[in-house]
Amino acid sequence: MSTTTKDISREKSAELFEKAKQYFPGGVNSPVRAFKSVYGTPLFIERGDKAHLWDADGNEFIDFCCSWGPLILGHNNDNIREAVTAQLSKGLSFGAPTQLENKLAELILSNNKHIEKIRFVSSGTEAVMSAIRLARGYTKRDKIVKFEGCYHGHSDSLLVKAGSGLVTFGETSSAGVPQAFAAETIVIALNDREALQEVFSTYKDEIAAVIIEGIPANNGLLIQDKDYVQYLRQITKDNGALLIFDEVITGFRLGFNGAATYYDIQPDILTYGKIIGGGMPVGAYGASNEIMAHISPDGGVYQAGTLSGNPVAMAAGIAALSILAQPGFYERLEEVTTAFVNELRQYIQEKGYGVKIFTVGSIFWFAFTDQEHIKRADEIDPASMEKYKVMHRALLNKGIYFGPSGYEVGFISHAHTAEDLAVSIKAIKESLDIVYQ
Repeated sequence: MSTTTKDISREKSAELFEKAKQYFPGGVNSPVRAFKSVYGTPLFIERGDKAHLWDADGNEFIDFCCSWGPLILGHNNDNIREAVTAQLSKGLSFGAPTQLENKLAELILSNNKHIEKIRFVSSGTEAVMSAIRLARGYTKRDKIVKFEGCYHGHSDSLLVKAGSGLVTFGETSSAGVPQAFAAETIVIALNDREALQEVFSTYKDEIAAVIIEGIPANNGLLIQDKDYVQYLRQITKDNGALLIFDEVITGFRLGFNGAATYYDIQPDILTYGKIIGGGMPVGAYGASNEIMAHISPDGGVYQAGTLSGNPVAMAAGIAALSILAQPGFYERLEEVTTAFVNELRQYIQEKGYGVKIFTVGSIFWFAFTDQEHIKRADEIDPASMEKYKVMHRALLNKGIYFGPSGYEVGFISHAHTAEDLAVSIKAIKESLDIVYQ
């Protein structure tokens, strides 16, 4: 591939990657980090500050991955760093209650109309796994319905035709998941009312819950029509099944009330992660008092975790959400994102390039397509990812960091300055020129 920019040095990162292969499967601790679907070896990151990253070779980047979404305030935020540092002097973990848990829970519940009680865990995967168990315990049913292209973590019940990393590697499920587990999970396409009707007609009294990403953002940005999501709410209610909104990405990214308010519906159970820990490992699930009463020690649905409510993560989350709760925060961030996307769209239209940018809130996604809407996983052309590979390499060479897969979305943070965005717009335009040269 010819480019107008010399490739950045990855010598040190390449050395580290070769060493990492001796320690970790594929040299990484999460598959998409292996850069299998883009050019070159993974970049080993040394540090981040505000909207910028530096790798082991000293390359500097403007970051639109934002640690896959949670860094809505950017890297090394002063408030979060000070809160974490203060807690470090008191202790890292106690395996016992702390008032920090109360404080973060109150901050979330007092600003989120969709849940009455919450349980903190250590990751989004754990939150969703626990929510599924809760739904089964509450309804006394076993089957779960999920949607192709929605990714809900790597628990056995949900690792069936999942999105993101699995699509990148061309797999539709994972080895090691017992067939009996997969048989309890029904997978259907998004945006298909007939499929929903057929599922509930066939398994009416067996379905514990339907789970959907608030706005599917792990396998492209598949924004659903409001009437379809409201229909999903109605059909679950009519059939005694629960509706679970996986808002690990969209929760506190679109606003405190997330996609549930965006679609104006009340899910039965919601899961969160990413942002609520201010960059620290954390997840949570919540629901009404009635449903959450089924969780141990109040009820018979068991779930526990030594690091649940970890005080360092709680301190980081309090610092982060206290800023996000300020009036106008989300409105300003969406305005910045809309202006950023619109300038790129205008350039794309002028050039006649076959690429669309889909966006909601401060999330955006480049799709190399002529389609005006993409609402289902099977509407994404796998061959289009070759164009993303070219774009990704060109962007790295110009100091712009995007996720290493064309199925991944981008994020704008509060730390992105006007200058950051102007530089990035110029680089993206030039990178698109390379793609279509």
